[in-house]
Amino acid sequence: MWIDTHCHLDAGEFAGEELAVADGAAGQGVGMIVVPAVAPFNFDTVARLAQQCSNCVYALGIHPLYVPNCDESDLLALRKAIEAALDDKRFVAIGEIGLDFFVPALKEPAMREKQEHFYSEQLKLAREFNLPVLLHVRRSQDIILKYLRRIAVPGGIAHAFNGSFQQAETFIGLGFKLGLGGAMTFPRSLQIRRLAAEVSLDAVVLETDAPDISPAWLHPQRNTPDQIPRIGQVLAELRGMDVADVAAATSANAHAVLPRLAAAA
Repeated sequence: MWIDTHCHLDAGEFAGEELAVADGAAGQGVGMIVVPAVAPFNFDTVARLAQQCSNCVYALGIHPLYVPNCDESDLLALRKAIEAALDDKRFVAIGEIGLDFFVPALKEPAMREKQEHFYSEQLKLAREFNLPVLLHVRRSQDIILKYLRRIAVPGGIAHAFNGSFQQAETFIGLGFKLGLGGAMTFPRSLQIRRLAAEVSLDAVVLETDAPDISPAWLHPQRNTPDQIPRIGQVLAELRGMDVADVAAATSANAHAVLPRLAAAA
């Protein structure tokens, strides 16, 4: 069984096709798809998708790209949504949360401060409710890590990881797995491919970030979770491993870092 640890199945690109896309992934051996929320407006949507699709689970959080239009009431809404979801076996994590210092408007001092506030407050919720986090880490690895050292959470996934070996080892030491996906499939992505080949396999999980970050053979078309086996094959080739062993290892890693997956399986 394969696991897609990060897929925005509720995105507009999948409108009306969500169930068919999830079924198509299941037909390719993707036994679980983690669907993270991005803001209160889609908390109910991702939860409903997870109920409708037998191979889907969900996370709740406020994505940094949506922080500009959020306020303290949205953090309160997140708390209430988490409390309501704790008994839902398909709820597995806090996410997608984090920091984005790539988008120019988000790097402005006031917005950077607001991002960091929302990130730290959501880490505190993860700590309080003993939940792992799905991290958006875009040109922000060191600041993300600074907060993780201050606010200890029960691990999680550094989604779309694109940092250095040193940063990777620091995330791993804090109980995190590294999410690898479509970017790893491009021959020119030398740093990610080297990291994928050399980092400890027990620190790696697979993801699509669908409909985004399409692998080399799909780019620039829409990405879909049924691509996970082929992405896993690339990882196997980079490591000189049997693809079945990569499937087993990355799935075990996902279960280890997202313990609530077991209840939904």
